[in-house]
Amino acid sequence: MQSGPVTPYAHPRTGVPFESPVPAGAGWPGDPATADTPVAGDAQQVSTLAGGVADIGELDAMVSVCRACPRLVAWREEVAGVKRRAFADEPYWGRPITGWGSQRPRLLVLGLAPAAHGGNRTGRVFTGDRSGDQLFAALHRAGLVNSPISVDAADGLRANQVRVAAAVRCAPPGNAPTPDERSTCAPWLDAEWRLIAPYVRVVVALGGFAWQAALRLLADELAGMAKPKFGHGVVATLPSGRELLGCYHPSQQNMFTGRLTPAMLDDIFTDARKRAGIR
Repeated sequence: MQSGPVTPYAHPRTGVPFESPVPAGAGWPGDPATADTPVAGDAQQVSTLAGGVADIGELDAMVSVCRACPRLVAWREEVAGVKRRAFADEPYWGRPITGWGSQRPRLLVLGLAPAAHGGNRTGRVFTGDRSGDQLFAALHRAGLVNSPISVDAADGLRANQVRVAAAVRCAPPGNAPTPDERSTCAPWLDAEWRLIAPYVRVVVALGGFAWQAALRLLADELAGMAKPKFGHGVVATLPSGRELLGCYHPSQQNMFTGRLTPAMLDDIFTDARKRAGIR
């Protein structure tokens, strides 16, 4: 945490001043938490709180104030204080990032973790960095969101039966959460899956780690099957009829090198929408 006086910064869209990182209940657009939201301080508390959550709103509130991983808490808040020069006059969310989109999605898009100057700044998953630019532009071309641009939590973006989430909810140093951090955070994703699974027909995993996280969520449905291997365009059909699709992560490197192209993203999400039965 920062020490000493905290300078408020104006939100780039609303102009409302906020501390950086943003305290719970301060009025940040879409903040699901209040000053009274329970805070998980260790892995056991994450497991207990996540296990008892009853709806997405309650889950999002508790996710957004979690402090269970000391290294991740220190890093996300350090970034929120130091910032990137281009965003030096903006407040950074500096807290964990919840899932975003429909509470009854037919399609779940799963990634690894927020970016330090993306979701950790804007307060919304895959928003404010180049990966998010590519992802939401593709989702828009597929008719899954109402705008190709995702820049902040007050930009009016709406979902069409899709939800976007990350397996790890805090921005990790070097984009690499440790195994312990992944395990500590997992109950939040488990709880989210428990609440949305009755509606989800298709899961799109962005990259190999998200694929492994999806396989863990789908373990019961995969019982007796050989675990499908990740690959771009791979489709695994489960006995329940649910489908898991693999997609390269829309990272700046993958897009710059041509390993992943906008046309390839379009193929994935057009197919995913059709398989999910989204109109």
